[in-house]
Amino acid sequence: MAIKAARRCLGVDPGSIACGWAIVEQKGNQLALVDSGVIRSKSSEPFPKRCLKIHQALAQCIQSHKPTFMAVESPFVEKNAATAIKLGQIRGAILLTGSLFDLEVGDYNPMQIKKAVSGYGWAGKDQVGKMVKLILGLKEALPTDAADAAAVAIGHLMATR
Repeated sequence: MAIKAARRCLGVDPGSIACGWAIVEQKGNQLALVDSGVIRSKSSEPFPKRCLKIHQALAQCIQSHKPTFMAVESPFVEKNAATAIKLGQIRGAILLTGSLFDLEVGDYNPMQIKKAVSGYGWAGKDQVGKMVKLILGLKEALPTDAADAAAVAIGHLMATR
């Protein structure tokens, strides 16, 4: 029986102030964290500069880690129209970055991601973080935004086996 090649997914949790990202690698049935981080911006920075910062950081991550896929969390429901528009613009910058590197992009809502990592679509952020730590065999918990991004990547790798 042939062993499947390793697959890497760049998971992204969009945000204009804190944008989480994580590279998760799958070898057979094993999942491992390759790298992760949070792209932080100040609310005082011009919004187009925040979009550019996210694009540049993700482009560098893609060049360094060579993911096979990108997976992005889609917004669930946003009550504030201005916030929803900004989040949509951030997602546009993220999707453009993936497309520039010819990555297949998966799009998952928060309930799908939570169910993939915890078995429960209404799991809280703390529960998702604990499950990410357990699934990836980490000694320390990831920052919340990076843990959310890792959950997105884990969900995509599980969905595309």
